[in-house]
Parts: sequence; C-alpha cells; structure tokens
Amino acid sequence: MNTRPEITISSLDADRLNNLIESLPKNSFAGKAELESELARANIVAPELIPPTIVTMNSKVKFFIESTKEEFELTLVYPKDIDSSGNKISILAPVGSALLGLSQGDQIEWPKPGGGFFKVKIIEVVYQPERAGELYR
Repeated sequence: MNTRPEITISSLDADRLNNLIESLPKNSFAGKAELESELARANIVAPELIPPTIVTMNSKVKFFIESTKEEFELTLVYPKDIDSSGNKISILAPVGSALLGLSQGDQIEWPKPGGGFFKVKIIEVVYQPERAGELYR
C-alpha cells in the first residue's frame, strides 16, 4: 500500500473519536482498526492551531473518488448527526474515516470493506468549524 499523507487532528476531535470508538461494540463497524490507526499516527494539535485547509469533524469537504470518477461535497459528522439529507457522511463510513485530517490536495488510498482499495483526493475544504472560529463546537 502507498505511504499515507501526514494528517492533523484537533485534540477535541481526537478525544471525541477515541471515546466514540471505545463506546461501540467490538466489531461494530468494518473500518475500526483503520480509524484507530489513523488516530494513533495523527499529529494532534489544539483546535486553535488547526490549519484552515485540514478536514476536521463537521467540515464540509469537496472530494473525488478516483475509481468511480465521482466528485462529492459532504459534511463529515459523528454517527449521531447523520440525517436523511444525503449531505453528510459518517466518520464510521470508510470514506469518512479516509477524509479525516487530510488537507486540500492530499490523496489517500483506503481499504474497502470487502477487500481492495479506493483512492480519495481532497479538492477543497469548503467549510471548517475551526476556520470559522467555532473551536469547541
């Protein structure tokens, strides 16, 4: 597998995500090990130090999936915030986990639940709570 780009996560998001993972049953979602690995390797900084082009929780992100040649614009959310609008993606979804901590222009190869990989490229962080001054949302 290709080397993964450096990722940066706010300390608030890291704490909340670690608590979320700990609260879930052992095999409750397919990408648990990958998400835990990403959290373990992340550069964790205070929310006020997050660069403005990083994908954080509750960021609206424009991204491209290479295998399907599709572009999406979705907000990365916690599972409790998913709704029927179709405008959100859960951090527990494989693509959601892949987006976290990346910066505009980054791409990552991420495992598919059934085997194989897909490649995601960040086109733009359209909205980021930290950039908007919402540091402790």
